[in-house]
Amino acid sequence: MEKSIQSQRDPHVIHDHEVLGNKASISHEEAMHFGVLSAEELVTEKKLRRKIDLLIMPMVVLVYLMNYIDRNNYAAARLQGLEEDLNLTPSQYQTGLSILFVGYILGQVPSNLILNHLGRPSLYLGFFTVAWGTVSALTCLVKNFGQIVACRFILGLVEAPFFPGVLFYLSKWYTKSELNLRMSIFYSGSLISGAFGNLIAAGILNGLGHSHGLSPWQWLYIIEGAITVFIGILVAIILPDFPDTWRALSPELKAVANRRLAIEAAEADVDEAGAMSQIKGFKLAMTDPNTYILALAYMATTGAAGFQNFFPTLTATLGYSRTISLLLCAPPYIFITFWALAHSHFSDKLGNRFWFFMYPIPIVILGFVVFMATNNFGARYFSLFLMVFIFSMNGTTYAWIASAIPRPPAKRAAAFAFINSIGNSASIWTPFTYRPQDRPFYRPALGINIGLLLIAAGCGLLLRFILVRRNKRLERLENEDVALSEKDLARLKKTAEIEGIDLAAARRLQKGYRYMI
Repeated sequence: MEKSIQSQRDPHVIHDHEVLGNKASISHEEAMHFGVLSAEELVTEKKLRRKIDLLIMPMVVLVYLMNYIDRNNYAAARLQGLEEDLNLTPSQYQTGLSILFVGYILGQVPSNLILNHLGRPSLYLGFFTVAWGTVSALTCLVKNFGQIVACRFILGLVEAPFFPGVLFYLSKWYTKSELNLRMSIFYSGSLISGAFGNLIAAGILNGLGHSHGLSPWQWLYIIEGAITVFIGILVAIILPDFPDTWRALSPELKAVANRRLAIEAAEADVDEAGAMSQIKGFKLAMTDPNTYILALAYMATTGAAGFQNFFPTLTATLGYSRTISLLLCAPPYIFITFWALAHSHFSDKLGNRFWFFMYPIPIVILGFVVFMATNNFGARYFSLFLMVFIFSMNGTTYAWIASAIPRPPAKRAAAFAFINSIGNSASIWTPFTYRPQDRPFYRPALGINIGLLLIAAGCGLLLRFILVRRNKRLERLENEDVALSEKDLARLKKTAEIEGIDLAAARRLQKGYRYMI
């Protein structure tokens, strides 16, 4: 059996290490044989990447900016009279905050499977952007607790397709070495929203006040919801679907776009035909331990980052007016936006996910401890700058998902949606840990956050251990001079069975791929 899946080396054939040392000299024929891009294709790839970056990234960042503004304007509305006008108790306000994530979680996995099956992300994502903008704008009409809860639940349902859908969508355009920076550029939309969303809220509070018989929080929902609807229409019109169907790409650019992803995945990044591939992809995602480790890690970091839903409330403990409290939210978010982009750039450049996932954890924990331990304005405000380091971890987490669960697309789509669902489940219960009686230090909530970050650190260590072992196995499978163990053969047979190919093809499938650690 071992001999049947190994081939003899031809001494007249140039081997990988002899060619790949100088990529610029590789001919097209050699590139095809060794599974790399030729010199000409590398030049084309730069043009392709520039074209993608200039259109796709600004669009998804803009939509995510509005996604977070529409989701989190509830916290800003709290400082603009929402609780008083609707006669909400603190527990009712917290219920309104958490109920959004119930709808958000319910819609994640089925939405991503449908998106992957339909193959029209521009229309799909554009439609739901218009939908949540409409729901957000209509929230200005609510009069009581029941109505605000209903609006928040529906808002969660129609927002559900966007975030995991975009993560999957970007993984169909970018390689794993490009993803962390792009994921962080995408995530920067939420960080910018933390700054400018509150600045917009402060402007509305001062500028519109109670004009035309509406409260400031009602104007907040109307203005931000209307902007989102307009942007959603632009997404449906402008955003390209996939490389194969983007008319602005020349045949040469399309070929390189598909080939570079095929090389990285060690096979074409496509699914089987038919709806069954979506079910199969879901089953594959649910049988991969990496899915559950990343889901738990993301849940822990999302739970610890739950303070973002109370950021205006935290700045309000510093003793300033409502307007000043909203303005104080901006500097920490502006700082971490730039830091997260640099963080992700170096993660991609160094080809490392683990250390860039781990180093923010002690910094964030220090921020929580300082906020809990002192009443000094300078120290407490500085602690907010330390807390927001948690947001630099998100781009790394998203990119790690794409590289740790690489193919087929249906599996990746299901994994993104499942991990995002489990991760955001923490947002259902964490609002109830920020109790009014714990002001101004919120020690129980921040103590729970510290525990969650320790869980995230454990998940990072476990995932690194698993990926190191998998890479060693891939090296053995790639080395034709190494006899495979019974365990390796068993895994190879399982891969062959899943892919519907023979053992020799299954071994070739592993060639050249390594998990990024």
